[in-house]
Amino acid sequence: MSTDARPGLRERKKARTRLTIRAEAFRLFHEQGYADTTIEQIAEAADVSPSTFFRYFPTKEQLVLADDLDPPMIEAIEAQPPDVPLITAFRKAAESVFAGLSEADMEFERTRQELMYSVPELRGAIMKEMVRSIDMIAGVTARRVGRTADDFEVRALAGAIVGVVLGVVDLLPGNLPLALRALEFLEDGLPLGRDTTS
Repeated sequence: MSTDARPGLRERKKARTRLTIRAEAFRLFHEQGYADTTIEQIAEAADVSPSTFFRYFPTKEQLVLADDLDPPMIEAIEAQPPDVPLITAFRKAAESVFAGLSEADMEFERTRQELMYSVPELRGAIMKEMVRSIDMIAGVTARRVGRTADDFEVRALAGAIVGVVLGVVDLLPGNLPLALRALEFLEDGLPLGRDTTS
């Protein structure tokens, strides 16, 4: 019995197919625009059927919005020692996940974020994604502190984490170092918020 953590052949093939669909979609979006690209064109470019496309992504919108970094982020947050403060744990997890990305993966994430924030049809869906992110962070936070995910303080902290990142990434989509700076600013207690000088 193998204890190899490497995914099996089937999982690797599925991951390759998913990546190919997304890469071809992003190429087509760049060449002809998001609105003018059909699912059929994406499927043809990725050499899959439209039904295969729908097995991986329920909509064209979800092809862009789906964040493949969520599972490793949750894992990295949960791997932080319990004595590390929550915001610090989140920032360190983000640093760890970003550091583990190849240059191609970083470029893919930058492109994904640029699409999310520049395509009007996708900008409207960002709010749903932010709520989903808050739910995800609230869940991992609740497990870490022994509270429920709907606890007021848990939700407020999760919202603050998402909010500081969104506040800066919206200006420069794909700028991951800026997102980390925003987390440091939150970690420091948002010092500007205590400033009373004019």
